[in-house]
Amino acid sequence: MIAIGADHGGFELKEEIRKFLEKEGLDNKDFGAYSTDRVDYPNIAKKLCKEVQEGKCEKGILICRSGYGMAMVANKFKGIRSAPCFCTRAAQFSRMHNNSNVLSLGADYITTEEAFKIVKVWLETDFEGGRHQERLDLVTEIENENMK
Repeated sequence: MIAIGADHGGFELKEEIRKFLEKEGLDNKDFGAYSTDRVDYPNIAKKLCKEVQEGKCEKGILICRSGYGMAMVANKFKGIRSAPCFCTRAAQFSRMHNNSNVLSLGADYITTEEAFKIVKVWLETDFEGGRHQERLDLVTEIENENMK
């Protein structure tokens, strides 16, 4: 199950990505926004990240105008590793090296077709482990020290 959420600025791209996920045969759970009416992105990110954090959804995709606001909120949650990605290479490495579990997209900076490619690469790329796991262990250690 892929969690997906957006604020009003990312609503239209979210709807296109939802259709893309369904076409790819991937179940998704929509956390809003449900229109272009103004909503506060932190509330959407919070609901989505709790689902990923609790294991109810395997991964999440958050969309706002820049991708940064959503990523900042997402990274406040223990165990969430959100990466704002604007190209397939960034998406690939965010998974291979950082094991990101929440993808953040900036609707104002990518086309719908670019978003589809980024999402596909991000979902299909596995974490490499090895030396990258050692670094993630350090990240987790810092997280445990500072997120009480």
